[in-house]
Amino acid sequence: MTSFTHLDAAGHARMVDVTAKQPTVRSATARGFVRVAAETIEALRDQTVPKGDVLAVARIAGIQAAKKTPDLLPLAHVIGVHGASVDLEVTHDGIAIEATCRTADRTGVEMEAITAVTVAALTVVDMVKGIDRTALIENARIVNKTGGRSGDWTRPGE
Repeated sequence: MTSFTHLDAAGHARMVDVTAKQPTVRSATARGFVRVAAETIEALRDQTVPKGDVLAVARIAGIQAAKKTPDLLPLAHVIGVHGASVDLEVTHDGIAIEATCRTADRTGVEMEAITAVTVAALTVVDMVKGIDRTALIENARIVNKTGGRSGDWTRPGE
């Protein structure tokens, strides 16, 4: 049986010590989706959502969230997020979100990327909830990562 890296010998949660690891260039990309009603799609395209520019606010919220990941996830390391992009696209049935984070540090940025996607998605829901109570966050996931000891990985089918 393999041991759990985030548990000590007594079974208590702990932060993994990465002090001895050498910094390397790493990146991670995550995707998610916010399903909304047809009327909301129209309001997004016409830029008539009462709360303002939904995509711009969600983009900034996602970038900010990537940098705040250790404040939200108790065992996440504080790392330098050296690059963060959040892209949102209005589709026929919702908003597709993709975030990529990059670092040159001792541990990866997968949690930063998925945090960026989910907070951007939450921001979309917050900004459209007054006109669409059906808004639904779907399928937030890591789609690829590069660098680090475990190497590169891409989710099958992405």
